[in-house]
This record gives sequence, structure tokens and C-alpha cells, in this order.
Amino acid sequence: MDSAIFNYFLPNELISQYPPSPRDSSRLMVLKSKYYEHRNFFDLKDYLKKGDVLVLNNTKVFPARLLGKKSTGGKVEITLLTDMGDGIWSCLPKGGPFELKTKIYFKDNISGSLIRENEGFIISFFGQKDVAHIIRNLGRTPLPPYVKRSIPLEKYQTVFAKHSASVAAPTAGLHFTELLLNDLENKGVKLAFVTLHIGLGTFSPVKSMNIENHKMEPEYFEVSEECCNIINKGKRIIVVGTTTIKALESASDENGVYPCHGWSNLFIYPPYKFKVESDALLTNFHLPMSTLLMLVSAYKSREEILKAYKKAVTLGYNFYSFGDAMLIFREDYV
Repeated sequence: MDSAIFNYFLPNELISQYPPSPRDSSRLMVLKSKYYEHRNFFDLKDYLKKGDVLVLNNTKVFPARLLGKKSTGGKVEITLLTDMGDGIWSCLPKGGPFELKTKIYFKDNISGSLIRENEGFIISFFGQKDVAHIIRNLGRTPLPPYVKRSIPLEKYQTVFAKHSASVAAPTAGLHFTELLLNDLENKGVKLAFVTLHIGLGTFSPVKSMNIENHKMEPEYFEVSEECCNIINKGKRIIVVGTTTIKALESASDENGVYPCHGWSNLFIYPPYKFKVESDALLTNFHLPMSTLLMLVSAYKSREEILKAYKKAVTLGYNFYSFGDAMLIFREDYV
């Protein structure tokens, strides 16, 4: 399948640079089988009812971006990715070129050895202070490459974030306020939480002309027994975000969702057959030719999704991480 069929035109002015305030004031396009509705996100409660299950990703973004210098004085930016133990992290450096081993100097007399390894990099803080201390004191918010201004970490965090290890937020969840979640629970909607720690690969376009050749970066996920019980006993299942779908599909079979944890490199694209029979997907508007857009196109259909995106552009919806949202029903709301 040619990746170019997932391309679309988007004016730069529709790429949102800052989250809305309040969070649930963003717009919401509701996509049904034959027509659209245009609402605000706080109207979500009008589409959910008692017995529905809302599944969310409770991962938490950590301040993974460190600014430093090489011995030459050249500026370097290190984005920490995965804790490998003993003060060693896989990472993504900017500011090269880099030698096989390059000393990087940070504030507070902190230094690390940046080491080229296979196709990537690791950084070792061996003999330095506790890495958690370094991150807490020196780390900055990791942001998508299309966001050109600094954002406080709390603005790039869901109100239900719990388990810290992501370098990107589950952006569909950013729209929720505590008040909206309380209103939904008071209405009888059940909340279920999975965890999937999001890597930088979520922003990477598919560069292979044939999408079957694209390789996904593994991401750690956990689906608890409590979450499974809520989902398997629920009526309609409404999934919040593509990362939540990935976690559920990685922990399910023909008998339903089961407790599971591990690393997933699942790549979902048309004509993928979903194992979890969810009733609706709540998601943002995604980058052209991205794996996230391909997943959404597998959920509904590429033609319907791109038609909705074209309408969203015409109506001035905001796109990407801090943009507006879509509620995609597989069948018409009853």
C-alpha cells in the first residue's frame, strides 16, 4: 500500500501552537456513518450514556529534554527515551556531528558520555548524581517538532496522568478536565485506564513508499486486570486516543482483553481487523502520512477520514497535539 494515499493538504496556520484554555473548550467534530456534527469538547457527555466505558491512557510525560554543550562549546539537545538502568538511557541527540563517544556538559557540573550504538545513541551518566535528580532539575518539556514555542510541562499533561515515562502526551486525553470526567462518572460512565509510554516515533512520518516496510519503535504498555474487568463487562466501549487502541489490541485476542504488559511494535493500518470491538474512537487530527492517521483510517475508512479532514480544514479546525478532536462512531449513535 502506497503511503502517499494518506497525504492531505494542511495550511500551516491550522497547526495549533498552544493548548486551549479551558481544556474542554476545543472543538469536537462528531463523525457518524452519514453525517457530521460540530460541537465543543465539553459536549462529549451528550454522546455518552450510563454503562458506557471510556478507556484512557494514563501515561505521564517526563521532562526528557536536556540542554548541554560539547567540549568545543557547540550546543547540544538530548532527548532521553528509555531508561536502560545503571544511569544509561537511550536518547535522541541534536547538535551533531558526534564522534563514537562524545562528552556532553550540562549545568550543575553534570556531564554524560554520548555513545553511538548501532543505529542510535545512548548516554551514560555513570558516576554522576541520581538521574532522576538530573531530570527533575534540568529537564525541559519534550515537544513535537511542529510546536515552535515552549510549553509548561503541566500544559502537556493529562489531568489523569499517573505513570511517568512518556516523551509525548496522549493528546486526545489533553481535552479532558476533572469536572468533565466527574460529570461523566456521575452520568454512569465507567472509566478504565491503560498505560502506554509514548516514544518520539509517534511523530515520525512513514518514509517507505510501501507502508508494509515501515518499522514501528517498541513502546511499553500495561493493561491491568481491573481495566479488563471494566471493559469486558461494559456496554459500549469508547476509546480515547490511538495509543489506547494500540495497548488494547496488544493485550487482546478473540476472547476479549486480558491482563498483559510488555513491549509493542504493533502497526495498525488498513485493512487491519480489530480484536477489541469498540464503538467509538476519540482522537485528534493527525499528521499527513503518519502511522496515527493510518490507524484512524483502519478504524473507519481512509476515504471517510480524509473527507472529514478536508471538511475540518475548510471549517478552520485546529490540528495536531494542541488542536481539536474527532469523535468517530463506527455506527450511528443510538
